[in-house]
Amino acid sequence: MSTQFSGTDLACFRGGRMVFAGLSFGLAPGGALLLKGPNGSGKSTLLRIMAGLLQPLDGSLRWHDGTIHDEPESHFQWLHYVGHHDAVKPVLTVAENVSFWAAMRGTHAQLDSALDAFDISHLRDVPGRFLSAGQKRRVNLARVLAAPAPLWLLDEPTTALDVATVARFEQALADHRKTGGMVVASTHTALGLDDAVTLNLDEFHVEMAFDDSIY
Repeated sequence: MSTQFSGTDLACFRGGRMVFAGLSFGLAPGGALLLKGPNGSGKSTLLRIMAGLLQPLDGSLRWHDGTIHDEPESHFQWLHYVGHHDAVKPVLTVAENVSFWAAMRGTHAQLDSALDAFDISHLRDVPGRFLSAGQKRRVNLARVLAAPAPLWLLDEPTTALDVATVARFEQALADHRKTGGMVVASTHTALGLDDAVTLNLDEFHVEMAFDDSIY
């Protein structure tokens, strides 16, 4: 299969230090990439760069034959980004929260199946402010199913989930990949991605000496 999403010689400088440099990857339809490395190695930062939320210091990201910075609005339509914070508005109900994200992609058709997939249909009329941490995470993941996109960027997606819900999520990942969907995940859980390519960010760490004589 041809590469659909790729990065070449990516470098990131944040917080006064070089986080990583010379990092490259490629994903074909149906592919999965697991990001590994200790805290501070840049896993979350790389996911945000992949999502177009941060600019790399150097290197390029490509979707098919074009760079994502040529058409950033189009790139946002190709992906779902699930970060550490759940995108759940406290005043909206569960159904309204998921519908809000689906409407941004012009669809409501898969709302019910998305709620069913994460066993939250019985919570559909409950406002977000009354949800537990695990329930908010399920709502956040349900929006990924309610509004399909080919690329899922996931930062510790199973945080606060119980074993049964992790199993449901693993099934959602498998179904997504069967249809050609791609996954990039930072996670300490296997998630059934045994065939995924592992990218260890420690291998792209750069030690830079600080020279205060230039200040």
